[in-house]
Amino acid sequence: MHLALPVRWSLLSQEGRGPAEVACTYEIHATGARLIGSRRVKVGDLVTVERGRNRAICQVTWVAEPNSSLRGQFAVQCVEDKTPWEEELRQAEEQFLPFDVDALERGPFGRLAGPRQSNRRRRPRYHVEGQAEVIDRARHASGEVVQISEFGARISANEVLHPGVDIRLTMNLFDVSLALKARVRYLVNNFGMGVEFQEIRRGDRPLLGYVLSTLKGRHAEDFVPVEVVADRLVGAVAG
Repeated sequence: MHLALPVRWSLLSQEGRGPAEVACTYEIHATGARLIGSRRVKVGDLVTVERGRNRAICQVTWVAEPNSSLRGQFAVQCVEDKTPWEEELRQAEEQFLPFDVDALERGPFGRLAGPRQSNRRRRPRYHVEGQAEVIDRARHASGEVVQISEFGARISANEVLHPGVDIRLTMNLFDVSLALKARVRYLVNNFGMGVEFQEIRRGDRPLLGYVLSTLKGRHAEDFVPVEVVADRLVGAVAG
């Protein structure tokens, strides 16, 4: 759940508890949170997180790359059966917002595709490996994300749904979780389905931009120009 809460946290080590620093939650859930702060941490670190009189010991499970658009963010999972934001979780309700493509394009990640008037089918699709969870009322299916774009994804699931069905979709990509409401648009050989995004969980739009930017960078690396040296080798042999 996207919710900004001020917290205090400190690093735990063999020497004891370090100095407390102020951070802010970016999102919270029943077992942990994603925070943003100014101090560097690494995966595996133990930290104490406090909110008011509530305190919990947590372990760092993910740290954003320092040169990425998510720099300063890190995720923690509480090692105890409680979190400092249990009351906020009870009071708050998960919110979804209409999928605003224009906001995604003009966000902090820059334009991720061509002009606005271009057709959606012309937007780049990236191959990806991730986990997917699809919920349609009482039906629940798990599968894999095999392609993703700004507007939708292709899901390979153990149970496919008919085109036109509205679903709740959760995707786990690059150690981040995205929650969306989507609509099934087409089937792929009865083993997969193409879905179009309709709404996105509040606070998840920057994460979607992060995923697309990462995939865009990897796609560019696959086409790094290679210098052709065949002529030089032929000349050397001839000499």
